[in-house]
Amino acid sequence: MRILIFLMKKWKSLQLNKPIVLGVDPGLRATGYGLIEVVYQPDYRVKLLEAGTINPRQQDPLEKRIFKIHQNLGDIIQQYSPQVMVLEKLYAHHKHPTTASLLGHVRGVICLLCAQHGIRLVEHSVKRIRKSVVGNGNATKQQTQRAVEQFLRIPDQKLTLDASDALALALGFGHMNRF
Repeated sequence: MRILIFLMKKWKSLQLNKPIVLGVDPGLRATGYGLIEVVYQPDYRVKLLEAGTINPRQQDPLEKRIFKIHQNLGDIIQQYSPQVMVLEKLYAHHKHPTTASLLGHVRGVICLLCAQHGIRLVEHSVKRIRKSVVGNGNATKQQTQRAVEQFLRIPDQKLTLDASDALALALGFGHMNRF
């Protein structure tokens, strides 16, 4: 019965051309997330559903931090039933290979959640998202945050940088798929 209700929610949202998009900015210290509902017809508009940051305790071992991220994102997915999850493409700097490896653990958990819940996973580069949202692919995190706050009419400094990056991912997906 639970699966049937889950599928009915997904079908209803797709049928109404109002997909719910979850943007996730993965990190072991802070994982930002942002949920929007995108309405494509009759005119394009976006509704903010929720945004925030998951902050695992730094003193916890790796497996507990990853579990907290999995558990919190799983709860968010259960509550909102998004059809699409947008992740930043992994960028690894040659000076910090360990960082990319650790980030890979978090990304793996996020990809697993997509598979478990039947969510379409989309990846975009930071430059492409920032170009779509800010108009400049080389925009800073702060410029991206201001653009997201203005577009969604969120008071200044209410969003963490991680949450605004996650919302930028969701908004970028919405902008790039409206035509």
